[in-house]
Amino acid sequence: MDAETFDLFRTTVRRFVSEKLIPAEDAVEEADAVPETIIQQMRDMGLFGLSVPEEFGGIGCTMAEEAAIIREITRASVVFRSVIGTTVGIGSQGIVMDGTEEQKREWLPKFATGEAIASFGLTEPEAGSDAGSLRTVAIRDGDNYRITGTKRFITNAPRASVFTLMARTEPDVKGAAGISAFILPANTPGISFGKPDKKMGQKGSITTDVILDDVVVPAANIIGGVPGRGFKTAMKVLDRGRIHIAAVALGMCQRLIDMALQYAMERKQFGQRIADFQLVQAMLADMKVDMLTTEALMQSVAAKFDAGEPVSLECAALKYYASEAVGRIADRAVQIYGGAGYMAEYKVERFYRDVRLLRIYEGTSQIQQTIIAKQMIRQAEAAA
Repeated sequence: MDAETFDLFRTTVRRFVSEKLIPAEDAVEEADAVPETIIQQMRDMGLFGLSVPEEFGGIGCTMAEEAAIIREITRASVVFRSVIGTTVGIGSQGIVMDGTEEQKREWLPKFATGEAIASFGLTEPEAGSDAGSLRTVAIRDGDNYRITGTKRFITNAPRASVFTLMARTEPDVKGAAGISAFILPANTPGISFGKPDKKMGQKGSITTDVILDDVVVPAANIIGGVPGRGFKTAMKVLDRGRIHIAAVALGMCQRLIDMALQYAMERKQFGQRIADFQLVQAMLADMKVDMLTTEALMQSVAAKFDAGEPVSLECAALKYYASEAVGRIADRAVQIYGGAGYMAEYKVERFYRDVRLLRIYEGTSQIQQTIIAKQMIRQAEAAA
């Protein structure tokens, strides 16, 4: 997409966020669901196809362009982003990156239009941060596999059309080896869902367990057609997803700063605006610095990703910094609001709860630290 077309698209998204999404936030929080009318508008705008290549009917955004659009969307409640997030990101990208041509032709045009919603099945009750220890097994049976296991905290599971699902095709092989990535249609017999999770925040974003009871799937549904490569696919998908999550954080940073600054300029104590007190100014300044640092790092990492450079360390660093930064910004925003910031009638309270998850999903902050340090050690050993 040329620069002028992209700028027009971004402006359209910005207007949609301001005129449709932000006004709907309270209703979504109350109902714990995003209205179908808004989901359809997102389909009509092509938002489900942000990351799908143009040859398959998508918008074909670069990583930098996708991040810019996601940043616009998450100026509104992050749950609107969650509707498209798994299809734009971790649910579809395994097929985009490693799928066969036949797999791409079957699924990517459906993702582009929002006809199909993708979800990502990696986390399990006993395999969270230690993804290599997953216990879901896929046993070969002729031209098929039989999958049994449970996936946990799966975003968009009940509304998904298909899962990118990780299962162990070689049960005797420990660790990451022997894990394969499957394309699993959601209407396959043997799939059921647990009760919707009751979460601290992000109400309107649906997560449930996915229970797999002797689910039969063709061997041809292994992503790329080769078993045993699923963990590598998952890690590539998560590298990319970490840039996406940083963009989520950046949009939330902007909204939190806007709300805190507006409140500080309106609220009066001791006969003057609280924005005129130096300690409040210090908090505002720290918030802005955190946001600008996140923005600069995201732009750098996205550019390297788009250039095809190896960026696993940088993706981990970006996700780590961005998710921690938005947490600090949310905390300072509540502090600026004072007692009012603790009240549910103010949106800053909701954002404070919503941002907490960013330090956990798609790799906790501690996992990112581990990735960064291990990469540093490998680089030092290679240079020795």
